[in-house]
Amino acid sequence: MRANVCIVEGKTIAEVWEKSVMTLWEKGGNIPTEYDSPGDPQSRDATMIMVINEPFSEPRIHLGFPGGMEDLEKYRQEIVFGVHDHWIKPEEGKWTYTYHQRLFNYPSEKTVNQIEYIINKLSQTFYSRRAQAITWVPSYDPKTDDPPCLQRIWCRLVPEDGNIFLRMNTHWRSRDAYRAAYMNLFGLTELQKYIADEISKKTGKKIFVGPYVDITDSYHIYGSNFDDFQARFLKMMKERDFYNEDRLKSRTMKSDDPAAIAGFEYGREQIMNEKRP
Repeated sequence: MRANVCIVEGKTIAEVWEKSVMTLWEKGGNIPTEYDSPGDPQSRDATMIMVINEPFSEPRIHLGFPGGMEDLEKYRQEIVFGVHDHWIKPEEGKWTYTYHQRLFNYPSEKTVNQIEYIINKLSQTFYSRRAQAITWVPSYDPKTDDPPCLQRIWCRLVPEDGNIFLRMNTHWRSRDAYRAAYMNLFGLTELQKYIADEISKKTGKKIFVGPYVDITDSYHIYGSNFDDFQARFLKMMKERDFYNEDRLKSRTMKSDDPAAIAGFEYGREQIMNEKRP
């Protein structure tokens, strides 16, 4: 039996996500999922490796993901700053985790700030291979209906051409390629930038964001989303340029576009207006 493994590489998160979804659609296998309803087609599935060489090069935003600019901003703050950690209330049938909680406040006998560990470790020993963080809680997650998709992040500082770059790898158990993966790429590269900036502060040396490598064991499009995927994403691929200054003709947008900035601001307003305990 031949392993169904796909590798895509490019410059920006928008470019690589687009390549990954198209490669999956064209080359992925057909596998059922635990979330299928009767009559749903089997999901399109593959192991996917994405290599993004310049995560903050523009255009960063892909307009084909099912969401708005406000969703990207809320997700960024959810991962980097934990603005939704207060939603973790499994006893009330609510969230069982957030990535911020697992990375910055890992639940064990004594909670662990794994991101702080990464920052301190690389500030002391830039070539360390031990700068990693995990999310999985073996005694808890297998029993839940929606366990974490992200499993591990790994970071390393690499000198190149007189500069120092923070490289970051992430490993995912499972991922909805169409509805979730782009937002994941956006949010995790923002965390990568946060780590690089914090190491810069501790060391007094400018740390640049380097390549981001994303590995997913089961990268899939659910059969229940096939109609929407074809009507929205594939239609956009046929009718629009990858980048065009006329947004109605473009599949992507720069993150400093006025429309994007307005959307990010709207997301921040929504966060401010959320009811908190």
